[in-house]
Amino acid sequence: MSRPRRSAAQTPAPVQRGRGRDRHGRGIRSSATGPYLPPLQTRIDTFDMTVASTVDYLRSVWPDELADARFEVAAGPATVIPGVGVERWAVFPQERRIVLYRLPIQRLSRLHRNDDLHRRMVIESCVFRAIAELLGKDPWDLAPDRFRHF
Repeated sequence: MSRPRRSAAQTPAPVQRGRGRDRHGRGIRSSATGPYLPPLQTRIDTFDMTVASTVDYLRSVWPDELADARFEVAAGPATVIPGVGVERWAVFPQERRIVLYRLPIQRLSRLHRNDDLHRRMVIESCVFRAIAELLGKDPWDLAPDRFRHF
């Protein structure tokens, strides 16, 4: 048996699926920020930029002492020492290397005000204290002129 033929007027239109689909009159989906906003910065990006800018500042103040020092960022320490807690950084003086642990610094710090400025200050203070430990100095001695406003 043969099928009866349909005329062109009876043939249903093909359904378009995929990229141009319009759901409930909302239009095509786009990124969360839209086309006119800059890309969002993540906590990892902000942490890395804060560490880099603080290290650059201290290298400009102590160029000879920090010339061959290496700085690394890791998610967290491999081991936790019982009774001591979670380290925020590790200093390896023989290798002239400092490892900053991002997650303990970001999540275990007790801030009295949880905003961008105070989060940045915690990161900067950890960098200062780690470099002071490497150089055998007091953290306040690393940038003495920075704190003299009078």
